[in-house]
Amino acid sequence: MATLNSITPHKFLSLSSPKPTISLRPSLTQIFPRNKQKQRVIIGFVAKELDVIPVQSSDCTDQQDGVGFSSASSLSGGEEEDFEKFIDRAINATIVLAAGTFAISKMLTIDHDYWHGWTLFEILRYAPQHNWSAYEAALKANPVLAKMVISGVVYSLGDWIAQCYEGKPLFEFDRARMFRSGLVGFTLHGSLSHYYYQLCEELFPFQDWWVVPVKVAFDQTAWSAVWNSIYFTVLGFLRFESPVSIFNEWKATFFPMLTAGWKLWPFAHLITYGVIPVEQRLLWVDCVELIWVTILSTYSNEKSEARLSNTPEEANSSSPSIVPPEVCRVTNLRSI
Repeated sequence: MATLNSITPHKFLSLSSPKPTISLRPSLTQIFPRNKQKQRVIIGFVAKELDVIPVQSSDCTDQQDGVGFSSASSLSGGEEEDFEKFIDRAINATIVLAAGTFAISKMLTIDHDYWHGWTLFEILRYAPQHNWSAYEAALKANPVLAKMVISGVVYSLGDWIAQCYEGKPLFEFDRARMFRSGLVGFTLHGSLSHYYYQLCEELFPFQDWWVVPVKVAFDQTAWSAVWNSIYFTVLGFLRFESPVSIFNEWKATFFPMLTAGWKLWPFAHLITYGVIPVEQRLLWVDCVELIWVTILSTYSNEKSEARLSNTPEEANSSSPSIVPPEVCRVTNLRSI
């Protein structure tokens, strides 16, 4: 019994103890730590790559895809601008050549009904005389319309000369500006001048020597003030400017233009009121107007362009500021 008691516990202990087992499959606790380490390494690498990407956009958006097209778009824009300039020059050259050809052909073919057998010298000799006779016949038939046409042509030419004087090439003039000036001359200057010279003769019907200086003084005060105001006002409306802008321009240019006319017109009007008949005065005045319209048109468009150039600066000062690229870059990195 003693031996059994002493042996049995040892046997039971040996039987109850588990046998060591060898497993070829790794445990989950051995896998997860390694995966976490790999995930952390990948995330850190991606974050480092994202930190390197520069974001240079004024509206805080990634515009890297459009960078490659900037040079192509600039080239196409330059080519398009050159093509538009070529088209404008072609149109302007066509207008000038057509108008010049029409005017020269009309003046040279004034005697085409009976110049058969004439030499070229005879045509050039009698053409000015017959053109003058045709002009006088047009004045008798419809004086207002004839003077309107003359003023329209003179004001268009005067504006073209003004644009060339400002530095624009011969065939790169502003057609809209020349059309506005010619329209003012056709609709207003010719008709108003026709009635003004008749009114001036009724106000001063005397034939004494002192009448000429009085007419010149009246012309360079009352009539010049009225016509300069009409010219600037109508041009402002044709440019679709506001009444406030037109009034400010008129106020700024009234006295300078009135005094500038005193350097030219008193000497010209000594001939106008002392030598030229009433019906022929507008033709003489329009010849001098080629110089005066150049001054008027240049001064008017300088004021208009100066006002338009000041408007974008005021708009830029009042516009909201653009977000700096550095702030956008920081914002994008934070959102990542």
